[in-house]
Parts: sequence; structure tokens; C-alpha cells
Amino acid sequence: MVPVSFVPTFEFCGQELWLVQGRALYWPCEAALLVADLHLEKASYFAGHGQMLPPYDSRETLERLAVAVRETGARRVFCLGDNFHDGHGASRLEPHAAGMLAALTRALDWVWISGNHDGAVGIAEGTALRETEVGGLLLRHRALPGELRPELSGHFHPKLTVSARGRRIVRPCAVRSEKRLILPAFGALTGGMDAASPEILSAMQPASAIDALAATQGRIVEYPLWRATA
Repeated sequence: MVPVSFVPTFEFCGQELWLVQGRALYWPCEAALLVADLHLEKASYFAGHGQMLPPYDSRETLERLAVAVRETGARRVFCLGDNFHDGHGASRLEPHAAGMLAALTRALDWVWISGNHDGAVGIAEGTALRETEVGGLLLRHRALPGELRPELSGHFHPKLTVSARGRRIVRPCAVRSEKRLILPAFGALTGGMDAASPEILSAMQPASAIDALAATQGRIVEYPLWRATA
């Protein structure tokens, strides 16, 4: 397990969270790892529509997920929707990736939250839910307009773009307001949306302040995205 002193941590609604690999959240109080937008079997979906991509995205995503579990010592995993890229993705998993997924879901308390890309998940292990509440936090795929309770979600794949020393740096980030937190996309082939896009800022309302959270050199860097004006 990674020592806490080397993990970027931040607070959300009174809960300490770790930003792991810059893409996942670990919730020590619940011994839970939270990930969003795995989009497993995205490459095979595109291949079936004539766009050939290297067919290893599921294996890479699951290897990354296994490392995050090992680094944090998580005993529970919550996948916040768009787990597969389409409703038939589970049936296309190649044997090695299918074995990895089966081993992970057997070893851990695993919850699949459904997203807009998901059909029937089609896996024996784990619990499939539309949304759930854990420790006072709502877990769902997409931020619900008008929600006033503390909420964690995914869907938007937020990325932060900054310029440093003449270089343009783009990296996954979380987006946080007082009661809403949008996770980065975890999948190997997931794209991204600018964290300051109108779609994301609108999804974070109501809020008085919205920030992007990115991990760098073992700490969290906060970038202001929006402030309410008097």
C-alpha cells in the first residue's frame, strides 16, 4: 500500500479522498476505490465499425485498475458508469482480459453503476445498480440537475489544459464544487472534455466556486474554473 504522505489527498464534503494515478479516487473511510468511464472494449467496438484500433484497451485499463487496488489496499470498488463502451462489450472481452476482470470482481466487493453507454453488464460477479448512496455521498453516472445532496459522478471525462514554460500540458482532472465532484475518465481509450466547458460548469451547479483538481508531484493542484459574482 502506498504511504499516505506520497498520495495526493483532498477533502470533499468532510471526507478525505486520494487521487490515485490522477484518474481514480480512493476513499479511506470506506476502503473503496471509485472509478468512472472505463469504456471497456471501445477498440473492438470501433473495429466492428471499420475503424481499426489496437485491441488492448481493456487489458490496459484492467491492469491499471488492478495496480490502483494493490496500491491502496481497497476492499470495495465502485464503477460509476459507462463500464463498457456498448451493451455487447462484455461478450467481446478476449480471454486474458475476461480472466482479469473475473479475478478482480471475485476478490472485491464490486458495484457497477449503469451509464448511458451500458446495456446489461452481462457479468456474473458484482452488483449492478442505477445509483447508490454510501457514507452520505450519492454515487451515480451523470450529475443530476438540481441535486442538493453531496454527489460523485463521471460521464464528462474532464481534462485540464495548462501552459508551463512554453509547453501545453493536458491531463485528466477531477472537477469539484461545494457538493459535486466529477471524476476523470479511467479507461485507456477515453477522450476528454475541457474542464471549463459550459457543459461541465452547468452540471456543477448550484455552486459558488468550481475548481479543477489535478495530481502533480505527490500533491493536488487546484485550478479555479468558475466563481460566482455578487
